[in-house]
Amino acid sequence: MGSLTTSPFEAFSRYEQANSLPVDFIRSINATNPDTNAWAQFESNQISTDAFDAAFAQESAARGHTIQGKAVLALLSGDIRPQMVLALKQIKQSYAVGCITNNVKSGKGAGMARSEPKAQAVAEVMALFDTVIESSLVGIRKPNPEIYLMACRAMSIEPAEALFIDDLGINLKPAKALGMTTIKVVSEAQGLLDLSRVLDLTLPNGA
Repeated sequence: MGSLTTSPFEAFSRYEQANSLPVDFIRSINATNPDTNAWAQFESNQISTDAFDAAFAQESAARGHTIQGKAVLALLSGDIRPQMVLALKQIKQSYAVGCITNNVKSGKGAGMARSEPKAQAVAEVMALFDTVIESSLVGIRKPNPEIYLMACRAMSIEPAEALFIDDLGINLKPAKALGMTTIKVVSEAQGLLDLSRVLDLTLPNGA
C-alpha cells in the first residue's frame, strides 16, 4: 500500500518533531534487528497489539527515548494518492494487478485506517486488485522472498513476468533477485513516470 498512499514516514517525522526526538528515531528502531524486532513480529502476526505496544516501548527505551507501540500504530495510515489510483485502474485494463502489503491487525482494514471513511476509501482501492497478500494474514512479510513467490503463484505468473513497485529499497531487493522488474516509488509523480515508461502506457502525470 505504500506506493498508493502517502508514506507513514511523514507522520513519523511530525511525531518526532512534536516530541523533540532525534530525526528518523522511529525508523531506526524498526531497522534494528529487522527480522526479529517487535515490528517484524507484529507484521507477521506473531504477537498481539498489547505485546507490540510493550515490546516497542522496550526497544525504543533501549535507544534512549520511550515510545509506546500504540502511539506508532496511530501514525500508520497514509492518505490515498489519487493519481496512482487512476493509474491502477488504467493498468488493470491491460494487466493483472496484485498487492503485497506489510500490515498489522490494527485500525480498520488492510490500510490500518483510523476512521471509517478512510477505511472505506482504502477498501475500494483494495477491491481493484486481482490478488491481495497481507502479511498479517499469511504470517510472513516483505522482504521475505516467499511472500513474492506466494503472490506469483496466486496470479499464475513467473517472477520474470512481474513488475513490482514499492517505496522501500529493502523490499525491492529480493523482488529483483527473483527476476522481477522493480520500481522504487519516491514520489507520486516519479512513480507514475517510471510506470508509464516500463509499461509503455500514457498514465496520469501526478501533477
